Amino acid sequence: MPNDPEPADAQAPRPVRKCPICGKPALKEYRPFCSKRCADVDLQRWFTGSYAIPLSEDEGSSEDGDDQGGR
Repeated sequence: MPNDPEPADAQAPRPVRKCPICGKPALKEYRPFCSKRCADVDLQRWFTGSYAIPLSEDEGSSEDGDDQGGR
């Protein structure tokens, strides 16, 4: 029928995500952040090494020359 209502999912508003730095609602212009300041804070954390993936000892052992292939 042409007058069928749209599914409820199509009309549901998108949830507002919070800024990962300060917790305020994120703005479309700076998504996922709320402002340029919070985006810059996040970038600085990357530059200074605050965000680092820890390396397990098993992963680090292959960089010690174990993969030389018997040379």
